[in-house]
Formats: sequence, structure tokens, C-alpha cells
Amino acid sequence: MDNRQRGSFRGRGGQGSGGRGGSRGGGNQGSYNRDQQERKPREAILDLAKFMDKAITVKFNGGREGKSYLCPFVGTLKGYDQLMNLVLDDVKENLRDEDGNEHTRELGLIVARGPMLTLISPIDGSEQIDNPFLQEA
Repeated sequence: MDNRQRGSFRGRGGQGSGGRGGSRGGGNQGSYNRDQQERKPREAILDLAKFMDKAITVKFNGGREGKSYLCPFVGTLKGYDQLMNLVLDDVKENLRDEDGNEHTRELGLIVARGPMLTLISPIDGSEQIDNPFLQEA
């Protein structure tokens, strides 16, 4: 079997430009760059600007919320960034001990990492309701 027969399965019949590189595939790079420039910048999923200087409830991924069914952190939103990192002031953590006694711990000013957040909810207009899925015995 000579080289021309061996390379013929690459699509060009062994003409030397099969395989990587060559003239295949890379011709549309200019249009790709134009498409990227025409796209609008991404908008945030949640507009936190309307919650600035208002009380919000924050729940984190893992850790403390396993000890309590209450949302553990309540504070005033003072700042945020595009990664949903939050700056909260006057933060209070709601805790429950093994006996079911609830108490609050004041934390003051905190920075909450965006990737660790599972819930952000305004206090105004929110109320706690009973679990509708809980089966009574």
C-alpha cells in the first residue's frame, strides 16, 4: 500500500492537506469574532439593586442551615458584585439547639461568597408558612 492509498480516508484523497490544519475548518474565524462583538453583555439573573439598604434573608449551601429549618442569616444588603458576592450589615444568625430552643447571634458586617448562596429573599413582603407537603399523622 503506498502513501496515496493510505491517506485517502482523510477526506482529501491523499492530496497532502488532510489531517490537522490545512484549509479545513478555520475559515470562519472572522465571523466568529464579529458574532462575539455583536452580543450584548449578560444581564444578571437577579437584580439586587432593588434590595440595596433593605433587609434580606440569606441561606448558604451546606453547613449551618442543616441545624435549623429557619433561614439562618438576616441582614441589610450594603453591596454586591457580578459573582453575587454580598456585603451584609447588621447580620443576625438564627440558631436552634438540640432541645429546639431558638436564639439569635449578632454577627455585624459580613461578606458572603456568591457561589455558596442558595437563597436570597427580601424580608418585606415575606412571611413564614407551614410546610404544605408535611403529612400529619
